[in-house]
Amino acid sequence: MIEILTISFLVALTGALSPGPVLTFTIYKSLKGKMGYLAGFLITLGHALLEFTLIIILLLGASLLFQNLIFLLILGIIGGSCLITFGSLTIRNVYRKHYMVNFNLDNQNMKGFKGNSFIGGIFYSITNPYWEFWWATAGLTIMVDLNISFQQPVGLLLFFIGHELGDLAWYVPISCFVYFGGKSLNPKIYKYVLISCGTFMIIFGAYLTLNILIFPPTF
Repeated sequence: MIEILTISFLVALTGALSPGPVLTFTIYKSLKGKMGYLAGFLITLGHALLEFTLIIILLLGASLLFQNLIFLLILGIIGGSCLITFGSLTIRNVYRKHYMVNFNLDNQNMKGFKGNSFIGGIFYSITNPYWEFWWATAGLTIMVDLNISFQQPVGLLLFFIGHELGDLAWYVPISCFVYFGGKSLNPKIYKYVLISCGTFMIIFGAYLTLNILIFPPTF
């Protein structure tokens, strides 16, 4: 069970660290909100509600297919390949210097929803095609590999908790850092953190792909 919590946490943290709309909104609300230090927490709660709903939908919709070896083999190859691709793109963007985070957002360069943090966590997640594609491929593959199902409610709960802790571990400190005057992250530290995350995604993606091919599930 600790394996489920740990892997879920690391995968979520790896995804959260990469710049995206949820991070941009978190920085904006941390700068503009009266209690901006809470923005990351509230945004993650909205994000978590949406992800919990999606996990349930995925389990309901794919439960019959989980007994189909062909489906699992295809899913494992696609999901693992997506993680390898995401990791490679993360490292590539680092070396192309497309990884810096803008901590000076204002009404002019912040586009889209600017309201409630909780609602924003839902809005900026569901309107991000990358988020939906990730869950339909890599996310579902990880759930299959960890045997996440309704038949194992403890494992399902630990998977969800680990995933959301990974988001909290990034967005909450970012909110506090920005609210209390932080203007930029140390670029060298952030660079190597992203490279580490990209490397983890590549290795874990390769593991998922090979694992489903070498040790296919038996029914």
